[in-house]
Amino acid sequence: MQTLLDRSDRMAMYNGFEIRVPFCDYRLAEYLWNIPWEMKALKGREKGLLRYISKDFLPSEIVDRKKSPYPKTHNPTYLKRVKEMLTKIMEDKNAPINNLLNREYILDILNTDGKAFTRPWFGQLMTGPQLMAYLCQVNMWLEKYEPRIEI
Repeated sequence: MQTLLDRSDRMAMYNGFEIRVPFCDYRLAEYLWNIPWEMKALKGREKGLLRYISKDFLPSEIVDRKKSPYPKTHNPTYLKRVKEMLTKIMEDKNAPINNLLNREYILDILNTDGKAFTRPWFGQLMTGPQLMAYLCQVNMWLEKYEPRIEI
């Protein structure tokens, strides 16, 4: 959560937007913590209770739409770009991240469009395409700061 909040805040400020995160109020979180899962997942849907209480004041296309958590994207262009970036890094023998990775595993992730990575972190948010983007970011960080890593 802290990563998502920090990232959304930075992106908003960079673009001159003021954003609010109403569901991050600690009082709401404390109250909802004690609600049984069966109520939270009303009618077998994620965010079922929220959908139910929102139906009278939000349009159905918002209430009933498929959950699409930030920063995950279902856009095929996103997958294509991060795959291209990571492929380029893996082809560069001098890329610093290549000394830290299991090359065969990363190539398997690339060859399966991320499907070989089956254990997401940060809940369901981070899967294959997001892992590819993360590895690209780690490589950029390693190039910029040149830390000395002893293995």
